Amino acid sequence: KFAQPLNRSVSTSANESTKSVSPYAFALLGAAAATGIAFASSPSFSANEALPAGNYPWAHKNLFTAFDHMAIRRGFTVYREVCSACHSLRHVYWRHLVGVVGTEEEVKEWASEYIYEGGPDSNGEMFDRPGALTDRMPLAYPNDDAARAGNGGALPPELSLMKKARPEGENYIFSLLTGYRDPPYGVTMREGMHYNPYFPGSAIGMAQALFDDMVEYEDGTEASISQMAKDVSTFLCWTAEPEHDERKRLGWKALFFTALMIFPTFYWKRFKWAVVHTRQVRFAELPKRFY
Repeated sequence: KFAQPLNRSVSTSANESTKSVSPYAFALLGAAAATGIAFASSPSFSANEALPAGNYPWAHKNLFTAFDHMAIRRGFTVYREVCSACHSLRHVYWRHLVGVVGTEEEVKEWASEYIYEGGPDSNGEMFDRPGALTDRMPLAYPNDDAARAGNGGALPPELSLMKKARPEGENYIFSLLTGYRDPPYGVTMREGMHYNPYFPGSAIGMAQALFDDMVEYEDGTEASISQMAKDVSTFLCWTAEPEHDERKRLGWKALFFTALMIFPTFYWKRFKWAVVHTRQVRFAELPKRFY
């Protein structure tokens, strides 16, 4: 007699608690779903998102082609006259340019245009001297603090390994140099920042560096923005992989001799293992005394 009212009271209280909690739970779920839909449909970009670089037909990307050395020479001209004001090539020495960018006499002349600290002399004092082939290419700034102070707090990256430092390599460098444009409607750039959709976050501290006819090529090539961007991208590909041409040459030699030795190696293997492959194993009947 006492069990029936007790069960009814418990079920009644459970139903009331369910009814009281359900509206709040559905409200929270609805708010979470609305937030997710709004976030998914939002056109805004995060700080790490950028427009993917295009895939350009670089001549050195083929299996049988080497670097365009005239493009490397023109790219060095662009770097020396434009990029070297802010960016350094820490891993490149003047001697590396010999036979690639210019002759030994030309590279010596280029190096002598810069002043390096030499010494010590017989009195233990340092002195200034013109550059030599054994010197590293001059740095744009003596240290990172000086680089930040000269660029509004932004640190210009070192360029000798830039091609390897970015997943899209030379495609990224070319797209970045040619991707400057006015920000779209509704996008406000902070002071000292410039809009470039190929840079993560689309806001970059480096202003547009290349303009038409800002350098003069000695071979008469038209110095358009895209041409200069292509040439300096090829030059930076070489600074990151100076062994590129030799690696391909050695690779094809290795493949050639490997293919040449396949048939002799196969014949030698068959000859050496013929004894094992043609061996026959027979079991003789045991004499009756072993039974």
